[in-house]
Amino acid sequence: MRILGIDPGLRTTGFGVIDQEGAALRYVVSGTISTQKLDTKALPARLKVLFDGMGEVIARYQPDCASIEIVFVNVNPQSTLLLGQARGALVTALVHANLDVAEYTALQMKQAVVGYGRADKTQIQEMVRRLLALPGVPGPDAADALGLAITHAHAGAAMARIAKAEGIGSADGSYKSGRSR
Repeated sequence: MRILGIDPGLRTTGFGVIDQEGAALRYVVSGTISTQKLDTKALPARLKVLFDGMGEVIARYQPDCASIEIVFVNVNPQSTLLLGQARGALVTALVHANLDVAEYTALQMKQAVVGYGRADKTQIQEMVRRLLALPGVPGPDAADALGLAITHAHAGAAMARIAKAEGIGSADGSYKSGRSR
């Protein structure tokens, strides 16, 4: 199974792709999608860069599924809203490509990868390097994305079984007509 992990960000989004065969994990690629060269006031253009960039990653590496970090509420509500919009563009690119999308909190990822929910960026980078036998430490955004892919490789099957048992596995998101005046 090929898993795409995504660490969403409006300025820099990290992505990482791994292959899973049984318990073995193999690094495929990682990197970032950046909107830093665009005007910070050009939100629609920045969201398009994220959507298109994720589409290119999906087309090139053909993942079977994806995992993305759940947005947490920042002290600054405006930052949270902007991050939510970036995440929305990325999730839309994933579902547009018909990928199953799993969501994990940063705490869940840190516990799965490092074994400690308050791990810092350097600890995550080092554990990702070790788990994937990389020659060097990946950048922080790519390391978080790879960590999300690793988390899904370890926890995804168990979480899917739990969801199925609880009857929350798949929801029908079909369009339902609303009211008009």
